[in-house]
Formats: sequence, C-alpha cells, structure tokens
Amino acid sequence: MEQEIKTKLEEQGAKIDAILESVEKTRKYFLTTMWITILVIVIPTIGLIFVIPAFLNSYLAPLAQ
Repeated sequence: MEQEIKTKLEEQGAKIDAILESVEKTRKYFLTTMWITILVIVIPTIGLIFVIPAFLNSYLAPLAQ
C-alpha cells in the first residue's frame, strides 16, 4: 500500500512538472504577443500624432493664401 502511494506521488510530480513547463511556454508566448502588439499598434499611433498635423499644414497652406 505504501509503495503504491509513493508511485502515485511520483507520477503526479512528473505531471506537475510537465504542466509547469507548458504554462511557462504559454506565458512566454503571451508576453511576446503583447510586445508585438505594442510595436505594431501603439508606436505607429504615436507617430501619427506628429505626422498628421504636418500633413494638414502642408495640405491646407495653399488654401490659406
């Protein structure tokens, strides 16, 4: 009986280690996805804040004369 419990605990420990490895891979995947999203969406949006006024000034300048 005691040997059976010991075997079960060892099996559970191996499964928990496999789950931990899988969770860490998933965490790294989500972190990478977050950084890519920031690079693709947030940085161009910040750039547009500076580009749009310059574009409007050059586009509307002939109309003001």
